[in-house]
Amino acid sequence: MADTLPPPRLLPSGDAAITIEFSRTIDDTANRKVLALDRALAAAPIAGITETVPTYRSLLVHYDPTAADYDTLGAQLMALATGPLPLDSQTRRWRIPVCYGGENGIDLEDVAKALKTTPDDIVARHAAGRYRVAMIGFTPGWSYLSGLDKFLHMSRRESPRLLTPAGTIAIGGIQTGIQCLAGPSGWHLLGRTPVRTYQLHRDPTFLLEPGDEVTFYAIDTKMFAEQERAAEAGEIIAERVAA
Repeated sequence: MADTLPPPRLLPSGDAAITIEFSRTIDDTANRKVLALDRALAAAPIAGITETVPTYRSLLVHYDPTAADYDTLGAQLMALATGPLPLDSQTRRWRIPVCYGGENGIDLEDVAKALKTTPDDIVARHAAGRYRVAMIGFTPGWSYLSGLDKFLHMSRRESPRLLTPAGTIAIGGIQTGIQCLAGPSGWHLLGRTPVRTYQLHRDPTFLLEPGDEVTFYAIDTKMFAEQERAAEAGEIIAERVAA
């Protein structure tokens, strides 16, 4: 993995956690290093670590202060973070259906007007993207995706909505994302997917993982309704694509 970033920083996070920061901005190279470090710790656990939480640009490492001390654990983490971190050679790839526009994507036309183009062009550009799951967070199954077409980069809404639908596919800033559960959002809603990235009583509970690749394809409202019923019954719906 080529180094295009400054050396990582080690930051204390309370009295029982350490953050290893690879970048101060959203950066795909940094995110790949975060996920590689997370895999390295999973493959060869360090005594005292209780949990790791990968984000876009840093890895939060929780530890038991009775089993490990900050200085020793920090040195071990820095040694790993500054050493060679292999890329994941077994990336999973998914095709996910999206019903764009209308009541499922209430911001599509406004986004097209703001970017001085047509709704069809927005859909074509968004569906043509090849995205990486950079992190999971905010609410269960909320998948933050990197790789959004620069043409579609735009500031988030000035007034966030208190409630947006489950399955929303949205854009905000330089990101796009899949919002699994209904909840607040300041992003622009382009469509909805019937795919549940999180479903409590399904195996697997979480469908997507950081490092997975995602592409989207458009479906109509009839297909959305059919797939929504199937997903509610526990079907995966998303298509796993061979590498």
